[in-house]
Amino acid sequence: MADISSKIHDFVQEAFEALPKSPRASFGESRLWQALRQTGTEPWLDTGSIEQAGRIWSLEFSALTTNNTLLNREVQQGTYDEVIRRTKAVLSCCRGLSQADRVIETAFILNALHGLRLVERFDAYVSVEEHTEVAGDVERSVEYGRRFHAICPQRFIVKIPLTPAGLLAAGRLSAEGIPVNHTLGFSARQNYIMARIARPAFVNVFLGRLNSFVADNDLGDGNYVGEKATLASQAAIAALRKEGLTESRQIAASFRQGRQVLDLAGVDVMTIPPKVASEFLQLEPKTTDIENRTEMRYEVSLRDENDFEAARLNTLWDIDENLIACCRTLKKENLDSLTHSGLTEFFRGNGCGDIFVNWTGEQVAASYAEGKIPRLENWRKALEEKTIGLDSLMNLAGLNSFAADQAAMDERIGRCLDEA
Repeated sequence: MADISSKIHDFVQEAFEALPKSPRASFGESRLWQALRQTGTEPWLDTGSIEQAGRIWSLEFSALTTNNTLLNREVQQGTYDEVIRRTKAVLSCCRGLSQADRVIETAFILNALHGLRLVERFDAYVSVEEHTEVAGDVERSVEYGRRFHAICPQRFIVKIPLTPAGLLAAGRLSAEGIPVNHTLGFSARQNYIMARIARPAFVNVFLGRLNSFVADNDLGDGNYVGEKATLASQAAIAALRKEGLTESRQIAASFRQGRQVLDLAGVDVMTIPPKVASEFLQLEPKTTDIENRTEMRYEVSLRDENDFEAARLNTLWDIDENLIACCRTLKKENLDSLTHSGLTEFFRGNGCGDIFVNWTGEQVAASYAEGKIPRLENWRKALEEKTIGLDSLMNLAGLNSFAADQAAMDERIGRCLDEA
């Protein structure tokens, strides 16, 4: 595999040099983004589109985040068809690769190339995401993380989704000094685990999807569900940093409205879609109104308070003593000896089996069919029996959503390879 990695590393660098270069623009400053930074928040843009980012970028931004969904949008436009065809020659020199392996390697190449283009255009840090196929494989997650880092060690941040294997891989990469954005977090307790065990550079709360879950399931208007979870996670991560138990920083992700930028000012990092960033600027708030709100305790209102327990909303912001004890015990284990299934069993055996769930094939298929936002009625019994948490259910839905977009990208890659 080392020979394949070397060949592909060289191809990425050569292909990047062959691409038309975008001259780095002279970006200006923004008093509103400056005011946000003064609250303690570092703003990023959540897009893989060079065009969209260019319309909103200012010197206060420092990074961009991409994922399988965002990159797929670029690939489906045909941006990289010619590059894909050119990969066939280099991949044909790598013996023993199946067609599936060729597609995964090509997807790696596209992620790396697009990340380099973003670095070049904006002089920014860029989160690049691994193929969803390796989300349950510790060794392959570590391998691809190292390879991404080797492409651009000064600017690439490796995105690894939260799974048992992902947690173990993120820990190993972080210990090697590779910055990891441990993504697809939905709760304070998930992020507590990630920050305490893997100690990645960044953890996330996908707050907009949490609000959508409540609204789409007609439980309430959905206001402040994600904000409450994000601020609870921010507080937990900040406390761990103060104790010297992590260096992780909290990302607020999945923004839906410009107003949320104000409501979450002070969170370590915000990754904001260009549309939402524009909405925030159009609000034209006074700079004095942009203040640190990490001490806010937003209230969540439901139409029927019985649904609060039925949906297990408390799993989004509560961190109980049992979980803290579980993490303390896990830190004493030899993490390098654990596997994806072994870590799942460890959490179950320590009374936290609703966080890392041994999902059945039927459950995975049901989640895949639902898309990003689960239907409560399909999961009510499991939630009530506390065999799953709402955060673990949202994590499964997120993984499946990314996998669907990855499959669409893989299909185009495979077609272009066949045509070459």
